[in-house]
Amino acid sequence: MIPKAVYWDMDGTLIDSEPLHERSLIAALRSVGIEPPVDLHARVVGQAARPVYEVLRDQFGLALEFDEWIARKYDHYMSHAPGLLPREGAMEIFGDLKARGAVQAIVSNSDRMVVDANLRAVGLHEPAMRTISRNDVRCGKPDPEPYLRAAWLTGIDPADTVVMEDSFTGASAGVAAGMRTIFWPQDPVDGPDGALVARSAGDVRAFLGLN
Repeated sequence: MIPKAVYWDMDGTLIDSEPLHERSLIAALRSVGIEPPVDLHARVVGQAARPVYEVLRDQFGLALEFDEWIARKYDHYMSHAPGLLPREGAMEIFGDLKARGAVQAIVSNSDRMVVDANLRAVGLHEPAMRTISRNDVRCGKPDPEPYLRAAWLTGIDPADTVVMEDSFTGASAGVAAGMRTIFWPQDPVDGPDGALVARSAGDVRAFLGLN
């Protein structure tokens, strides 16, 4: 049965933007003489900018203030964002849900400027699209607030919604919000308790009742 609403995480779930986030993170760190470990992005995937900055400051000695740090990262990111593409299979699912009448929203831990740039790159930046960025809530994921705000904006009971996520952090937020959560990671990793794990776009379609 098609859910009444589906709330999509953006980076890595709907849009293949995590590689650009990683390249931007590396470029910004190297600009201040810090060589990041190869697993750094995997450690922080799904987290908002402020918690990532705190990791870099506390564990790697980043001496910049937050505003200067994020300006360096976003300078690299925004210059490359127009070339972003959807995640394979995701836009087809999005389109099929729209055709079936499901309400859809974007719920991201990224800042507003990143959300808007990404959606513009894949043709989803439109007035009717409901979007929640990290700037729109007090607490980001894994707190449930972003997804509960989406439920408030759409007027649909959390029990009648599905959350689409690719990170443990985001999937944890969906579960905490009391929503049916599909964890569709880029790599074969386990999700939080209570989430449905999808290993392919076909799995996602089956969970959503699109098959």
